[in-house]
Amino acid sequence: MSKNYESKAALIGEIKNLLESCQSAVIVDYRGLTVEEDTALRKQFREAGVVYKVLKNTYVKRAADELGIEGLDADLNGPTAVAFGINDPAAPAKIIKKFIADKKKMTIKCGIVDKQYIDVKGVDALAELPSREVLIAKLLGSMNAPISGLVSVLGGTVRKLLYALNAVADAKNETAA
Repeated sequence: MSKNYESKAALIGEIKNLLESCQSAVIVDYRGLTVEEDTALRKQFREAGVVYKVLKNTYVKRAADELGIEGLDADLNGPTAVAFGINDPAAPAKIIKKFIADKKKMTIKCGIVDKQYIDVKGVDALAELPSREVLIAKLLGSMNAPISGLVSVLGGTVRKLLYALNAVADAKNETAA
């Protein structure tokens, strides 16, 4: 085996590992970015725990094929960079969407969520998802609502009983006087 073949195989293996370990990936065309913009974008990705790499289309295609991810062929053309969301599946989509809105550069080609292809609309929907913490807070709030309602109803019954007893005591005091 030649060194060139071994280095290609290693790169494909690295991409495959990233695709296996990530919760989501967003594939973009990065044309038009300046070095400063690219550096700022990479900094945002690092802070969010997102791995961002400029990759060859054939390597991404081969790694995706080995994992059984279908549908990427039409989108893998031109300059390609991939943002892998390791911890938060929505992080790459949110960062890229905000960057595109601010700079008007770069375009989203497609995405991958749980080893399944999603189109640009799917990536946009992923970017609009609330954060994990907000979703958990909403879930806990909705789970707490029935209990709070029950406590309120039971408290109202006890309160009405207390009002009735006070009224009886007041009536008794008035008749005694």
